[in-house]
Amino acid sequence: MSDDKVTKVLNALIETCRDGEEGFRTCAEQMEKPELQQICRDRAQSCATAAQELQELVRAQGGDPEDSTSMAGTLHRRWVDLKAKLMDRTDETVLNECERGEDVAKHNYQKALDEELPETVRAVVEKQYLGVKENHDKIKALRDAERAKA
Repeated sequence: MSDDKVTKVLNALIETCRDGEEGFRTCAEQMEKPELQQICRDRAQSCATAAQELQELVRAQGGDPEDSTSMAGTLHRRWVDLKAKLMDRTDETVLNECERGEDVAKHNYQKALDEELPETVRAVVEKQYLGVKENHDKIKALRDAERAKA
């Protein structure tokens, strides 16, 4: 795979991480329970760290790293804000939107792993994919716990 193609794949993942970072921050602002707010803030920080790691890989490939979110991610965050204003906002509904965002992240990482990546890049992407799956599963479990309380 050419360096340009690797850079393109990595930059798409950087956007995914930035979307996750901003999405978790948005969700933290919408949460009622302080412990759920903190979990979302922690997840936002892990997404920021992942983006920085990917940016370093892009630089190592000789490329210019992405530093913004995607249009789809921005629209999703606006949808979360609007939905919170129009509907009964509960931690469960906010966690449901967080999970939806993590579904997108899982898909984007799976798509990246379908590419022929250099071994050093693949190792980082695989490690981060495990983190994305962990985020998804944690958010899903929290959402299910909130649903069970209702």
